[in-house]
Amino acid sequence: MFRHFAPIILLTVSNVFMTFAWYGHLKYKSTALWIVILVSWAIAFLEYCFQVPANRIGHGVYSAAQLKTIQEVITLLVFSVFSVLYLKEEFRWNYAVGFLFIILAVFFIFKKW
Repeated sequence: MFRHFAPIILLTVSNVFMTFAWYGHLKYKSTALWIVILVSWAIAFLEYCFQVPANRIGHGVYSAAQLKTIQEVITLLVFSVFSVLYLKEEFRWNYAVGFLFIILAVFFIFKKW
């Protein structure tokens, strides 16, 4: 049971760090770009500390395609929350429709044919 959920938990933590590394600086546009790059690299290092073990552990349970799919769904969920709460951007109906299509892709990737 742990082997099924550990990669998902680790990928979620990884994606929180990734989202801040990639998009957190958008609230600090007056900060020098070189500082933003260094801070983003430091945050990305933390992201990799969770992402690499997630994929290592997860590959014993999931295929690489399934792991990538899980990661993409988590990324969209984390980013959606981040963009609304941190960046104060609106979540629009067409985003939800696009996410529904991605969920449909998840169905096809995980379905045993």
